Amino acid sequence: MFLYELEGYWCYWHGAKGYSGVALHVSHTFAPDRPAVTHPDFDYEQRIAAVTVGDVTFASIYVPNGGKDFPAKMQFLEAMDAYAESFRATDRRLVMMGDLNVARTERDVHPKERKPRAIGQLPEERALMERIIGRGMVDVGRALDPDNDGLFTWWAPWRNMRERNIGWRLDYVLASEALAATAAACVVQKDVGTSDHAPVVATFT
Repeated sequence: MFLYELEGYWCYWHGAKGYSGVALHVSHTFAPDRPAVTHPDFDYEQRIAAVTVGDVTFASIYVPNGGKDFPAKMQFLEAMDAYAESFRATDRRLVMMGDLNVARTERDVHPKERKPRAIGQLPEERALMERIIGRGMVDVGRALDPDNDGLFTWWAPWRNMRERNIGWRLDYVLASEALAATAAACVVQKDVGTSDHAPVVATFT
């Protein structure tokens, strides 16, 4: 874990050069003292970091793509499920956010990109996502924009896929039900940045 400074924020970076990694920026407004960062036991390849502010734990997560090692991806998702259940069972609030590398349903993939055996769209991956959400979590983006069939967060970096909005929804903010009830917005900033993923920004009141 590398600590660095950005004015007004406690900053954490957990990663390896040129490979997977996650980060957290915590506003001094919400945490006057630097919160401790934790890594659940199932963290590997620097894919999850969490901080607790007040009574809410925020976990920044990057699920393996699964293209090179699909069993490792499923194992990671299984561990995420157990992690979410540990919070539900103790009535603690949790936010799980980041690139979860699963398109939750068919509508979360543009019709031109739907492929029954594509990793990221497989039934077993989607079943695990639903199980995680069933642990008292809410898919905040979909809850606040239930009728949007063009709600995507990732686009292949060719053939103007982003401009044409031919994409997948792979990036999520999952929040405990009590916290999700206070969500005012969860916006995909489609025109921000140069990554093939767009930032997803949730606002809670």
